Amino acid sequence: MWYHVGMRQEERLSLILEMLAESGSVGVGDIATRLGVSTASVRRDLRLLEEQRLLSRTHGGAVANGLLYELPLRYRGGRRIEQKRRIAAAAAQRVTEDASVVGLTGGTTTTEVARALADRAGLKVVTNALNIASELALRLNLDLIVTGGTARSESYELVGPLAEATLDGLSLDVAFVGVDGISVGGGLTTHHEVEAHTNHTLIARAKHVIVVADGTKVGHVAFARICPVDMVHELITDAAADPAELQRLAEAGVAVTTV
Repeated sequence: MWYHVGMRQEERLSLILEMLAESGSVGVGDIATRLGVSTASVRRDLRLLEEQRLLSRTHGGAVANGLLYELPLRYRGGRRIEQKRRIAAAAAQRVTEDASVVGLTGGTTTTEVARALADRAGLKVVTNALNIASELALRLNLDLIVTGGTARSESYELVGPLAEATLDGLSLDVAFVGVDGISVGGGLTTHHEVEAHTNHTLIARAKHVIVVADGTKVGHVAFARICPVDMVHELITDAAADPAELQRLAEAGVAVTTV
């Protein structure tokens, strides 16, 4: 695949990491060709990623260093931002006058949902995601409740017993959940077992549960199970999702919306 010249550095870094995750090693020349940038730019990008311990440079490129099973949030989904914004716009329509208490887990798509809801008046938003909390904290039109917990640098989520204790005392009208995988067989999954347990607690406190996930997550199974799909009411995804898996999810009782 070829990419346009002039993309932002953050997008380049995300794509380099995706290439590395696919093959385990990448060459400077191949990256430069695929991204449409100079080899000097590629070497600067690789140096930056090595400083962040996300890869190890070699003479002609880079190799994975074992940390790529879960990309840091800031590098995820650089190519699918428009799809995530469409998903978020559809998700925001589910928040009506009868759904005044909204829960949000962490993730790039749930962050877009938070942005789509930021101007709403009268909402009470509950989240364990630090980046979402920082964006909503100064919004005087809504009430923000942030859980305690241990911060995960990869996802910016607060997880563990403190987070779960906060959630146990709350009731949510609707929860928007970000996942690394969703399938009938695997349920909702993510990369980290403690994060999975905390997200399960949030889901269990919601009357209505909506998974927001771009099409690459559909049919995928990550390391840790959050919950089975029978705890989910709706999936909002995009047209890139596997049609066969969407059909299986629909047959399992999940309302499926593609945007």
